[in-house]
Amino acid sequence: MTRARLAWLALAIVVIVAIVIATTGGGASKPSAAQRADAIARDVRCPTCRGQSVAESAAPAAQAIRIEIRRRIELGQSRAEIEAYLEGRYGSDIILTPPRSGIGGVVWVLPVVAVVAAIAGLGIALQRWSRRSLEHPSDEDRALVARAEQPT
Repeated sequence: MTRARLAWLALAIVVIVAIVIATTGGGASKPSAAQRADAIARDVRCPTCRGQSVAESAAPAAQAIRIEIRRRIELGQSRAEIEAYLEGRYGSDIILTPPRSGIGGVVWVLPVVAVVAAIAGLGIALQRWSRRSLEHPSDEDRALVARAEQPT
């Protein structure tokens, strides 16, 4: 394996590890109940406002949902259980983040695939460019070499 391929492989490994750490939280400490409630509220759409989450909205419905989220966290319910309750009560469009499985998973995977494809395309383009410049030197390059080869 050439050095260039090893460098690209190392870069790919670093990018994959960074993506995994970013998506899993990197082993951060357990969030408090208030932090959990805020995180859930940011991902729940306000039923009476347009384009706002429950965390951003001052509407009475948003305040009631925030109180319900806190209450359910105090009861020990998980995020999935709280979201399932809210979906059952307000409909599936109440959750702002798309599901990570099924067709909604495409929303999560597509940007990563696009970045990887762009990096690969850039690498291929740079590799072709460097080959062309070495295989077909310009007249200026030839003149520079000729001047360098002349004895001083």
